[in-house]
Amino acid sequence: IGAAFWQQISGEHGLDGNGVYNGTSELQLERMSVYFNEGANNKYVPRAVLVDLEPGTMDAVRAGPFGQLFRPDNFVFGQSGAGNNWAKGHYT
Repeated sequence: IGAAFWQQISGEHGLDGNGVYNGTSELQLERMSVYFNEGANNKYVPRAVLVDLEPGTMDAVRAGPFGQLFRPDNFVFGQSGAGNNWAKGHYT
């Protein structure tokens, strides 16, 4: 869900998968700081921390079309997942 959200927000603000602005409207740049921080070389980085119990989900986000958008140190994950067991995930 998080990856789809950032893909949608990036598109609305005219950003490509690397966080570079390629838009055509000044409206796209308004309120950019709500969701993004501007980094070096006019690259925008999401203001987000991605968290999950297993690394496989994070690997899928990194391998996706917007995987280069996120800072590597903003991924937080455990070494073993909950195995689709709600109670294990809840009490971990």
